[in-house]
Amino acid sequence: MAIFVDGTTRLLVQGITGREGLFHTRECRAYGTRVVAGVTPGKGGRQVDGVPVFDTVLEAVRTTGANTSLIFVPPAFAADAVMEAADSGISLVVCITEGIPVLDMLRVKNFLALKECRLIGPNCPGIISAGVAKVGIMPAAIHRAGGPIGVVSRSGTLTYEVVDQLSRHGLGQTTCLGIGGDPVVGTSFVDALAAFAADDQTRGLVLVGEIGGSAEEEAARFIAAEVDKPVVGFVAGLTAPPGRRMGHAGAIISGSTGTAAAKIAAMEAAGIHVCKDLGTLGRFCATVFKDIL
Repeated sequence: MAIFVDGTTRLLVQGITGREGLFHTRECRAYGTRVVAGVTPGKGGRQVDGVPVFDTVLEAVRTTGANTSLIFVPPAFAADAVMEAADSGISLVVCITEGIPVLDMLRVKNFLALKECRLIGPNCPGIISAGVAKVGIMPAAIHRAGGPIGVVSRSGTLTYEVVDQLSRHGLGQTTCLGIGGDPVVGTSFVDALAAFAADDQTRGLVLVGEIGGSAEEEAARFIAAEVDKPVVGFVAGLTAPPGRRMGHAGAIISGSTGTAAAKIAAMEAAGIHVCKDLGTLGRFCATVFKDIL
């Protein structure tokens, strides 16, 4: 099994005719994802590598049965693209775009609360169910299919490092997703953890956090109360100075709030196995997960 994307995923790409959209459309198709449509206003009727392009998401959904959207739209228009997808019956939207204004994302959150649509992102690498389907920009080759480990992360590049180490230590993955590092995102740690907890094939979890906000503390409380599978946690930014933005827009410490130390303490209190050295995470996970392989 997998969470959120699987063999039934029928993908459309918003912004398919742009350089990034076209490149990653090809990469998703090469991994085996069924890409059924693209959307670029004003370019409907064309084909890109055999994929039909439509002017609107609604037209694409009605014609192709697309149920998932991958968004490569500039920040000024990305919020509208998410809402258009949700309003057209898309059930899963993965938004890669970074730099979307916070006020725009607040509008999106309010809009999605009235729709049957899950948003992953924005400012995220997307999601991959190993060996089944890829909806995002992650390097496919580092993932190993057939294993029992689910991965959820706030950081794209750290996700790649963690997955690569897992695969090198023989720990295959079910689904790996990056939820994004912006202050306002769609799918949260808790949302992903709940889905993994309900997935029988996923028998162990890796949670990758970073400084700023309270998402990791909320995840720790959820794990303590609801998850009976072993969890390994890592928090980036242990040496980050207070008050300085570090990478993601959400990765900022305000006073004593959002520090790596506080997040690690919350994880350890919840029974999470915390690795404090990224370079040894693969070996650490192999030890923690040895009884579930």
